[in-house]
Amino acid sequence: MASDGLRKELTCAICKDIYTDPLTLRCGHNFCQVCIDGMQDTEGGYGVYSCPECRATFRKRPPLQRNITLCNIVKNFLATQTHQEEITGICCTYCVDSPVPAVKSCLMCEASLCEKHLKVHIKTATDHVLTEPSTSLKNRKCSIHGKILEYYCTEDATCICVSCSLVGEHRGHRVEMLDEISENKKGKMRHVLQKMITKRMKTEERVHSLEERRRKVQGKASGEAERVTAQFICFRTREDNLEKRILSDIKRQEEKMSLSLSDVIQKLEIKKDELSRKMRHIEELCNMMDPLTVLQESDTGDLCDPEEEEDDEDTGGHDGGDEDTLGHDGGDEDTGGHDGIDEGPGGHDGGDEDTGGHDGGDRGVELISNISHTLFAMIRDINMICYGPDPADILLDVNTADNNLLISDDLKTATWTLITQNRPETAERFQYIQVMSGRRFTSGRHYWDVEISGSVLWSVGICYPSIDRRGRQSTIGNNNKSWGLFGRLWCNNHYSVRHDSEVIRLSHQISSDGVRICLDYEAGQLSFYELCDPIRHLHTFTAAFSEPLHAVLYVCGGSIKISGRS
Repeated sequence: MASDGLRKELTCAICKDIYTDPLTLRCGHNFCQVCIDGMQDTEGGYGVYSCPECRATFRKRPPLQRNITLCNIVKNFLATQTHQEEITGICCTYCVDSPVPAVKSCLMCEASLCEKHLKVHIKTATDHVLTEPSTSLKNRKCSIHGKILEYYCTEDATCICVSCSLVGEHRGHRVEMLDEISENKKGKMRHVLQKMITKRMKTEERVHSLEERRRKVQGKASGEAERVTAQFICFRTREDNLEKRILSDIKRQEEKMSLSLSDVIQKLEIKKDELSRKMRHIEELCNMMDPLTVLQESDTGDLCDPEEEEDDEDTGGHDGGDEDTLGHDGGDEDTGGHDGIDEGPGGHDGGDEDTGGHDGGDRGVELISNISHTLFAMIRDINMICYGPDPADILLDVNTADNNLLISDDLKTATWTLITQNRPETAERFQYIQVMSGRRFTSGRHYWDVEISGSVLWSVGICYPSIDRRGRQSTIGNNNKSWGLFGRLWCNNHYSVRHDSEVIRLSHQISSDGVRICLDYEAGQLSFYELCDPIRHLHTFTAAFSEPLHAVLYVCGGSIKISGRS
């Protein structure tokens, strides 16, 4: 018990073994040199060090002091343990004064012998059977006859002595020598061992192959992650630069138009003052009673110059926008529709293109249009990067289709019909002109397109498989298990999005018959886009998805087709 207590005190808290070259921390605890060095090397990456036993922390790597006293205690303890292990082995039966290790055991005498007594025993008992030192000598003799077990009964599968085979209960049985049957068993075990060795080698090769494959996968994943990160950094850089250039261009256009209009306003103010002066002079002449004075006024002709009035009319025809001035306000000449920004579709970016005489309002509209094209082109690029170039393969599940929906042979189109389909009534079938996809989504980013044709009331979206299949509460968006986009053609093309019976009406109308649905399961986002040129974002739902998701359609009149791979 004392030895066990001392062993516990001499055990390293890291490796759980006896100390090897113990070192001491400032807190007083001791550890093996290899153990504490390895742990501190690991902690160095985090910038903080700690004691594995008391959890005391150190900002800098603490110095380690060798515990000489503890080293000596460990050496003495290990030496004592080794000596005790040697003594507690099998000792000579005849050495009673002091324990001496035995080298052989005699089965006949049931005694263990050291080197000295073995030499004497060999001379006096030449026919005795000697074996390796053993403490279970009685187990090697027959419990009935007291003789050495030398044979093996193959019928009863047991070891027997010579008397058992001649006069005992095993008489007449097939017996073999222990050495022979042992060698046969060893041969079988060697064969099994060889198979196990071969199997282990194949397993090791398989493990090595899988580890190599894992390293390749990790390397490829790391490379892909770096590539995607670089792409997004480049994309954000382009986006920031584009934003700055567009805002700069808007500011520049504003300044040019302001300068042009200020110049026109200044000229008109001067002309207005001149007209006011002439008007006052004419009023004074008109109020004079002396006709001689009126007739002798030398500049009355200038006051009513027809050419000047004509010029005034011409000027007045352009004082609202100074068409020629604004059309050519000192900006860039016609450059073919480019001024260095190549992100905008259609070759426009809001630059100074020759408008051919359009006023400032037209140029502002054109500038806003160019900016919108650029931003929506960026949305299209984002969709391409995030969701990939190909749509998800969506097939409608006929087993969920309402009996007033006709599903096409390719499982891509749902058409409303007055002819009731004779499908069996099941728990999974919708009872409210809806159908959902057979494919479900549990992770990743996916998108698919739908084309609405002739439908007066329709809805597209996603739902959980646990959605109710009956009643009005089962329709898309009228419960907390579905999200959808709605369209009503008879209500001034009213469009809205719904979830959990909450309706959000969209401010703009949808002019296209195509809608794109984008799903990011991990991010919990469902987005709808109008498939026009350029593509236009309609709405994005954000939710924490807790079940698999299915695409779902609702159609009243007309049809809805899912575009994509067949």
